[in-house]
Amino acid sequence: MCSLILASVFCSMLAKSATSNDISSLPEGHSILAEGVLLGDMTRLTSGKPPSDNFDLLDWSLTLPTDLNKDLKADTIYENPLSSGFELKPLFYTADDGGMVFASPNMGAKTSKNTKYARTELREMLRRGNSREKTQGITGNNWVFAGAHGSVKRKAGAVEGSLEATLAVNRVSTTGDEKMVGRVIIGQIHATNDEPIRLYYRKLPQNEHGSIYFAHEINDGNDTWINLIGSRSHTQADPADGIKLNEKFSYKITVENDSLFVTLIREGKANMSKVLDMSHSGYDKSNQYMYFKAGVYNQNNGGDPKDYVQATFYHLDNQHKGYRH
Repeated sequence: MCSLILASVFCSMLAKSATSNDISSLPEGHSILAEGVLLGDMTRLTSGKPPSDNFDLLDWSLTLPTDLNKDLKADTIYENPLSSGFELKPLFYTADDGGMVFASPNMGAKTSKNTKYARTELREMLRRGNSREKTQGITGNNWVFAGAHGSVKRKAGAVEGSLEATLAVNRVSTTGDEKMVGRVIIGQIHATNDEPIRLYYRKLPQNEHGSIYFAHEINDGNDTWINLIGSRSHTQADPADGIKLNEKFSYKITVENDSLFVTLIREGKANMSKVLDMSHSGYDKSNQYMYFKAGVYNQNNGGDPKDYVQATFYHLDNQHKGYRH
């Protein structure tokens, strides 16, 4: 009961940190999404061409689980070469149906000493090849929350925004520590150090269907876990309403007015949305900048050296308010 003043304050703060399924609170970009209709036009995708012929990749750089230059860090392909026909089988290439394939082994080169896992993942680059813009910091390459100070918003490339994707997870890891088997991150918002959202797909070896869930990390704090389908448990039973390997689905992630909106779309089924108030998460501070990420960030770093994850993307679109490039 929130009858006392202190209890009232506490309950108010608790409510702000909770998630909600109230679709009346969804922004227009989510509320107008057709029920059970996947995002994007897959008819325009063509096989036999590099990914940049089917997708606008000038807004992205690509991190690979390789270290070809032997600098003890994962290789990065920046916007201009990535958008000019780069591909590298079996890690990044165009599938026979025109989709953009991402694959990452369990064990590969990492982005830093503090990173546990390998990835083949796109990193949003609002500078679109303009190397005069620094990649890190409050610059034209990154975006910020609406709650940030006005001077911060003027320096940033954009204020808030959305990421849309349609994809199918083709394979997940099947060997190694049972607590890591089958996990892959398929979309993120990365901030200066932490992640406002990490969107996961997980399918256990004994299950036919996979789960979808996400983590919201409080800036300099702990993770809050939110389930969309099934759960992140490594002992969960088969989520009967889950998503099978090679089954296409869409997601849309939006930050608007310091709130996080996540919508999951499956063909012929009702859309699923979650809302989370981030006004107390610390991402509106003056040192916080954001960028979207998409691809496969393998969440298993053990098992068979030949084990890997793979997903094929059929639609990818990043949108922002106040975009100045």
